[in-house]
Amino acid sequence: MNRWGRARGADDGSDTARADQLGSLLIEVGRGNDDAFAQLYDEMSPRVHGLVLRVVRDPSQAEEVTQEVLVDVWRTAARFDPARGSASAWVLTLAHRRAVDRVRSAQAATVRDQRASVPEATAYDAVVDEVAGRLEHQQVRRCLRGLTDVQREAITLAYYGGQTYREVAATLDLALPTVKTRMRDGLIRLRDCLGVGR
Repeated sequence: MNRWGRARGADDGSDTARADQLGSLLIEVGRGNDDAFAQLYDEMSPRVHGLVLRVVRDPSQAEEVTQEVLVDVWRTAARFDPARGSASAWVLTLAHRRAVDRVRSAQAATVRDQRASVPEATAYDAVVDEVAGRLEHQQVRRCLRGLTDVQREAITLAYYGGQTYREVAATLDLALPTVKTRMRDGLIRLRDCLGVGR
């Protein structure tokens, strides 16, 4: 006896009768019989869902694919040929193919996104940074030209040359308070020219 209470090798004909019934239902579905489809749906949807879930491993995706498969069954049932196999095998083959297609499609989309998104973002950011830097540089140079010679030289030596106030004063041969005043006035004019703090 096996665990279902049947003697090993015994066939009470119920499996064959069930297969014949599913085949008849599928043939009727192919003829447009709504009641036959409802019965076939009740019989096969749990099995289709179980198979699809094992393949896609995502419950919400499995529900979507199951519905797609059963719609396919409704639309293509007329293609079923009982001489080539059972109705159950025909439906489950459709389910397996659809589930595998969904997995492949999801994997391809993930790979495509990974390949495309990061380099594009990096390239875009690099271009934006370069353009912004060039525009900023041009604007700063234009604003520097509007300063007096002493203001421009003092600011250039301090901010681009890295010199201290004392070193700038020594380089320009000016008194330290004069350098500080000229730099302060020059920075105010630069700020106004660049529109900083507006």
